[in-house]
Amino acid sequence: MDLKKIGVVILNWNGKKFLEQYLPNIIQHTNTDIAQLYIIDNASTDDSKSFIAATYPQISWIQNDENYGFAKGYHVGLTSIREEILCLLNSDIEVTPHWLDKIYEKFTLHPEIAAIQPKILDLKQPNKFEYAGGSGGYIDRFGYAVCRGRYFEEIEEDLGQYDDEVPIFWASGCCIFVRNQVYWQVGGLDEHYFAHQEEIDLCWRIQNYGHQVIVMPDIVVYHLGGGTLNYGSMFKVFLNFRNSLFTLFKNLKTYQLLFILPIRLALDGVAAMHSLIKIKNLSVLLAIFRAHMSFYAHLGKLLEKRNSVKFKGYPKTVTKKLILLDYYIFRVKTYRQLEPSKFIP
Repeated sequence: MDLKKIGVVILNWNGKKFLEQYLPNIIQHTNTDIAQLYIIDNASTDDSKSFIAATYPQISWIQNDENYGFAKGYHVGLTSIREEILCLLNSDIEVTPHWLDKIYEKFTLHPEIAAIQPKILDLKQPNKFEYAGGSGGYIDRFGYAVCRGRYFEEIEEDLGQYDDEVPIFWASGCCIFVRNQVYWQVGGLDEHYFAHQEEIDLCWRIQNYGHQVIVMPDIVVYHLGGGTLNYGSMFKVFLNFRNSLFTLFKNLKTYQLLFILPIRLALDGVAAMHSLIKIKNLSVLLAIFRAHMSFYAHLGKLLEKRNSVKFKGYPKTVTKKLILLDYYIFRVKTYRQLEPSKFIP
C-alpha cells in the first residue's frame, strides 16, 4: 500500500451500527489521493471486522488485543500508522466535501502548526455547536475547560461568531489532526486517562514544545455525540474531574502546582456541593469524590509522568479569567463574555 499524506483513524469498539451509518459519508468526501482510512479495533465482540472486510476492503484494519479505552486504544494502534498527518476521528461523525484538502494545505504551508480542529456542529441540531469541541477549546489556570460555542452546559447557536481562524488551547479528540512526528515527540495520548480530557493534556504538551494548535472553522464536521459515554453519565463526570487533575499535576511548574492544586480541589468541592444543594443530585457529588480519591491513588504514577514531561507551565492560550466563578457567580454563559484577549502572557 502506497503511503498517503493523511491517515484518517477511527477507533472502534462494538460500533458496527456507527460504521454502517457514517462510513459512507466519510468515504464519499475523503480524497483517497492524499488519505488512507484506518480502523483501530478495541477487541470488539460484534461483527465489525467481518462487515468492514466484506463492505470496505480498502480500509486498513488494526486489531488491539483488548478494550484499552480511547487514549490507550489509539496510542497502541497508532504505532502502525506512518502517514505524515494523523486524523483521529470519532465513528459518529459526518464530514463535508473537501474537508481534508484545506487542512493538509495548512499543515504544508505552516510548519509551526502541529494540530488542527475543524468547527464541530451538532448532528442532531446542525445550527448549534456540539458539546465536545465547538469551534476550539480553552482552559483557565485551574484547568476548567470551555469551547467557543459551549460554556459548561450552555450551548450556542452557530451564527458565525466563531468563524475566525485562531490559536486555541485544545482541539477536540472527536476530530483532531496532528502531525505524526509531533504526536510521538511529545509522548502521545496518556493511556491512564482511559477517556476524556486526554486531548487537553496532549495539546498542552504540544504547545510547550513550541508548536501551535489552531481551529479552522471553514472546515465543518457534524458530531452525534454521546455515542460511547452519554453526556449525562456519572462515569463521564468522574473521568472529566479526575483527568483534569491529572493534567494539572503533570504539566504545571512546581510553584504553580503548589498554589493551583489546593484551590482547584476546593473549587471541585464547591461544584459538588452546588450539585447537591441546587439540583439535589447526590450522584455528581459522589462522582467528584471518587475522582479525587482516584487522583490521590495515582499520585505515584503521576510523579513519574510529571518527571518525564520535558517542559512545564502555562501556554499563552490559557485565559486569565476564572471560568468556574464567572459561570456560577457572574452568570457568564458564552465564550465571548470571557474577554478572550486576556490570556496569560
